[in-house]
Amino acid sequence: MTQQTEATAAIWLAKSAFDQLTAQLEDMKGPQRQAIVAEISAARDEGDLKENGGYHAAREAQGRLEGEIQALEALLRKADTTEPADDGVVAPGKVITYKYDGDDDDEAEAFLLASIEMKPFYDGDVFSPAAPIGQALLGHKAGETVEFTGPTGRAITVQVLSAALFNA
Repeated sequence: MTQQTEATAAIWLAKSAFDQLTAQLEDMKGPQRQAIVAEISAARDEGDLKENGGYHAAREAQGRLEGEIQALEALLRKADTTEPADDGVVAPGKVITYKYDGDDDDEAEAFLLASIEMKPFYDGDVFSPAAPIGQALLGHKAGETVEFTGPTGRAITVQVLSAALFNA
């Protein structure tokens, strides 16, 4: 059995998010890339490239765009759009509702367990399955109490209230 590393681990994305990011990638590789090439060409036609601010700005924009294209392509290659089972078990692609254990006054809180790339698609907190709370809660069900070590080194105990499917 091979163990996935952070660099090779699948990234859960809602199908709608995957489709939006794919469309964004196509726009970047098509119209955006063509616009920058046109800017570079126009600036090149102005003459001396050593002192041509427009040319250098367009080349920098081209470099940024190409970097964004590569990052988005890598993300989409690792994307997993499989909808998780509607079984109440904490898993990527679910909205986890929880409360801190032992304090009846605490209100329930919720987060989407997914890659940070889902942040634009969810109006709330998004935690990675690799985050301390994500790792601790994976596989647990509503009603279970889980203790884990927080980022500050302090022990945190939470009660899972629900693990519901994310609806984009």
